[in-house]
Amino acid sequence: MEIGVGLDQGLGLSWDQYRELGRFAADLGYQSIWTNAGNGRDATHICAQWSVATAEVVPGGIGTGISVLPIGYWSAPSLASCAATVGEISGGRFVLGVGSGSLHAPAFRHALGLPSNLRPVGTMREWLVTLRALLAGETVEHEGRALTLHGVQLGIKPPKVPVVLGALGPKMLALAGEASDGASLNWCTPEQVAASRAIVAEGARAAGRDPGEVTMTEYIRICVDDDVDAARRALVKALMGYALVWPGMDKALGYRGHFGRMGFDEALTELEERRARGASDDELIDAFPTELAQQVGYFGPASGAAAAFHRLAEGLDTAIVRVVAARPEPESITAVMEACRPAQPPSRP
Repeated sequence: MEIGVGLDQGLGLSWDQYRELGRFAADLGYQSIWTNAGNGRDATHICAQWSVATAEVVPGGIGTGISVLPIGYWSAPSLASCAATVGEISGGRFVLGVGSGSLHAPAFRHALGLPSNLRPVGTMREWLVTLRALLAGETVEHEGRALTLHGVQLGIKPPKVPVVLGALGPKMLALAGEASDGASLNWCTPEQVAASRAIVAEGARAAGRDPGEVTMTEYIRICVDDDVDAARRALVKALMGYALVWPGMDKALGYRGHFGRMGFDEALTELEERRARGASDDELIDAFPTELAQQVGYFGPASGAAAAFHRLAEGLDTAIVRVVAARPEPESITAVMEACRPAQPPSRP
């Protein structure tokens, strides 16, 4: 199993800190370093910076990746061009993760001027087919509901850039097996990882593919601090942003549906009802079930982090330590990285 580290853009790092922490990750023995993506700093550029910085520590640098980039902000050719560039810079050590983001939400489609008839699974199938073809150096002819490309190709053929799919529900997981290089999971219990792998494998076999060709990757949130309550509050705050649904949204979709399938619907419904009655975020954090948070992440002393991480990573091909900082200071970030450092030291140039 590959062990990577994930640095959320929400950590507010400077470019110097990105490079410094990249070198620190390589020095600790991490095999890859990952970022999330949105409509802010360009995640492909962050990965390129990491590739160059980590090459100062290990020959060629460690792997980099995006997990995941919501496709609504991009066109397929422009994203393929950026990914190909990082693939070249990294010498084939870059993984592009893409996902549907909030494509299921009418407000998201409206904000970006996307057609109202787009559906997440069909849209992602078109993106996977066209992105993988462009990155393989092919000339793409495609006319669909989400994308239309006629005779489009990249001006370069990079080293292989795996394209992995952010997947939670059964249909998206099956699509990952059918048409991507891997499935990128998030906020999973070990049981959910196993169930997801089975669905991905079934999708691969249905498409005539070897399930062993489709990797399984996941962010595993870790927050360490000697003040256990401070660590708990930071992890739960991060978790609530995914797990709770706002009024008017379908609880069966997106992350809320994901947590419901794992058996957490009753607890989350109670929290949503509290919020509707006027509970503050702090009150919700206090009321959030500790056992739920512990089933999908870790908070507490550094001494317990590695064991919890490996328990949650069971069944994965790449497990990513997604850093949750207990405090707004660099030491909170490096404490997580040190607590979960891989057993093997890096090679030296």
